[in-house]
Amino acid sequence: MVLHIKNMVCDRCLMIIRQQLENLGFTVKQIALGHVEIAPEPDEEQLQLIASALKVPGFELINKEADKTVEAIKNIVVELVHHSDLSELKTSYSELIASRLGKDYTYLSRMFSMSQDMTIERFIIEQKVEKIKELLDYGELNLNEIAYQMGYSSSAHLSAQFKSITGLTPSQYRSSEQQRKPIDKI
Repeated sequence: MVLHIKNMVCDRCLMIIRQQLENLGFTVKQIALGHVEIAPEPDEEQLQLIASALKVPGFELINKEADKTVEAIKNIVVELVHHSDLSELKTSYSELIASRLGKDYTYLSRMFSMSQDMTIERFIIEQKVEKIKELLDYGELNLNEIAYQMGYSSSAHLSAQFKSITGLTPSQYRSSEQQRKPIDKI
């Protein structure tokens, strides 16, 4: 059985979910951001136990098809922004999301906006800003290198978008005491 799970954003999430399910006596056949395949198939009582066990570390079982689709969109964006080099992205986010989910982007965009009170584009920008904050905190790259790695056309474009979301320029952020947002809270 495949379970769809909300708030899975990183490798540690995968590890925690695997551990929780194995502690409940299930075998994890396959696990990826947003879903896990387990055996044997749980009954209704076991599903309640799984939901309770996952809730403790901040995860949630998803039952509605629309919620599964929205979570799949979020997982695609998180994977792209936080776990890949955006300078090598040769297609638009909209084309990539639509092709991975096999659905029309207009439909996906409308569904996402109704569910999340923000557009997919805004979600992408907010994820990119959090990744930029992380890169700024590390201090290993200059702004031009960050702009290139994050797929921006220029550091000016990155700075303008960063300021529109945070209210600070990247250099003001570097010298401030502001904290990053957890990825699953965006």
